Amino acid sequence: MSTTESPQTVTAPISPTSQATKETLEDYTLRFAPRSYRRWTPMVVATTALGGIAYMADFSIGAGIGLAHGTGNALVAIAVAAVVIFITGFPLAYYGARYNIDLDLITRGSGFGYYGSVLTSVIFASFTFIFFALEGSIMAQGLKLGLGLPLWLGYAISTLMVIPLVIYGMKALSKLQVWTTPVWLLLMVAPLVYLISTDPGTVDRFLNYAGTDGDGGVNTASVLLGAGVCLSLIAQIGEQIDYLRFMPPKTEANKRTWWTAVVMAGPGWVVLGALKQAIGVFLAVYILAKVGPAASTEPIRQFRDAFDAMMPSWLVIPLAVALVVISQIKINVTNAYSGSLAWTNSFTRVTKRYPGRMVFVLVNLGFALALMEADMFSFLNDILGFYSNCAIAWIVTVATDIGINKYLLKLSPLQPEFRRGMLYAVNPVGAVAFVVASGLSIAMYFHALGDTLQPYSPVAAAVLAFLLTPLMAVVTSGKYYLRRTDDGINEPLLDEEGNPSATTYDCHVCHQPYERPDLAACQTHAAHVCSLCLSTDKVGDHVLPAQPSAA
Repeated sequence: MSTTESPQTVTAPISPTSQATKETLEDYTLRFAPRSYRRWTPMVVATTALGGIAYMADFSIGAGIGLAHGTGNALVAIAVAAVVIFITGFPLAYYGARYNIDLDLITRGSGFGYYGSVLTSVIFASFTFIFFALEGSIMAQGLKLGLGLPLWLGYAISTLMVIPLVIYGMKALSKLQVWTTPVWLLLMVAPLVYLISTDPGTVDRFLNYAGTDGDGGVNTASVLLGAGVCLSLIAQIGEQIDYLRFMPPKTEANKRTWWTAVVMAGPGWVVLGALKQAIGVFLAVYILAKVGPAASTEPIRQFRDAFDAMMPSWLVIPLAVALVVISQIKINVTNAYSGSLAWTNSFTRVTKRYPGRMVFVLVNLGFALALMEADMFSFLNDILGFYSNCAIAWIVTVATDIGINKYLLKLSPLQPEFRRGMLYAVNPVGAVAFVVASGLSIAMYFHALGDTLQPYSPVAAAVLAFLLTPLMAVVTSGKYYLRRTDDGINEPLLDEEGNPSATTYDCHVCHQPYERPDLAACQTHAAHVCSLCLSTDKVGDHVLPAQPSAA
């Protein structure tokens, strides 16, 4: 795979104040991803995106739910969460792939406003370091079991090893994910197939396991508590979109493979995720009598015992450690990459300074390492259960704005907008829906509304976000979406096939060529300014004024 230069030639050097522009042209941090860069096929993009969900946390999540509530409740909870994640993830994945922007840029124009989505960017960044810490903890457990390394050293190794891999963005990550995925799949699937084929009794024990808190029956409270933990993964669609934004234009010739790739690597990630959670329950039940409930949620123990049943003992530990290490690298380069984008996005908008993405790679890794050293693995379900309320409220709000406010009510502009000057600072549609939904559901989670309602906190987050988003759009008549309807450039944003235009213009500030969707006209010059230079304009010299007709 290779990239090509933009059709225009750079005619002036980058100014010192725009030096960070060079970095954004590697992975288009905070930017629309231009057609000249998106040279990968749909299936390569999809494979890269799916490679990022090779994490081992699903096995721990499934095991934790299964041991607490029983297999029946766990499987229903996993299925309920998967359906919600698929439905909400579909419109987000489509917008990211179709318009070549990440989830934060989608969120800005889908009910939150230019500064309103800063809060959701921080929530997404938190998702990435929480799951980085979880995966790092699992890898440290593997290094301790296989090499005898103390956990604190394993935490440090799992953190530091991803830094060289995450520097170069999509080009490096695509190669890593494509080449490691077949090995990962083989190591994960082979022991499961062997156990089921050679000992069918393991399936009966798995299906009949009642759990420590249950009687073997399926009940609503247990299902919802389990689903709440699984729904903490709803924000994973943001990491999928960080890859899907590099999809090629959708044309008549490629539309079938384009849609297949978007569905498979967008909302379809949850199919594999749900299977891994179910496998986690199976393996935990399989090894429970041997290692006890505490250790049976550790993926390294699960796969060590599974490998032990099918191969010579001298191969068991090396293969189990190899599976854990490969999985950790595959997901944590994605966590570090996506987290750095989210932190950089928030910081740049608030301070109007762009310090470089690598600064926030280190920030994100620092938070993750602190969580690991605090032994977050031991209270995993509590962290994820609380976090899921915020994540559900955000994702459901954005998905509802796209699906209902844009396409059904037609109160939200159909084409996504993310540029400074074109959006209001805060749009009450998404902001109110998100704050109310997440606030009330968190209160329920912490028993503020009674013990009976506590398991229903994820349901409350989803339902409130779903109802309040269109209600607020109707109440405000959709007038807080766009500060301007005209960006000062005569050429349409989209070409005749509905894809973002590939025509390039030079930015007046950083003197780099960018494609049409990434620029707006300058307020003080007869010129164009790119989205990053608009974001870092401290005095607003280049930002277009509001249009009275837009309000």
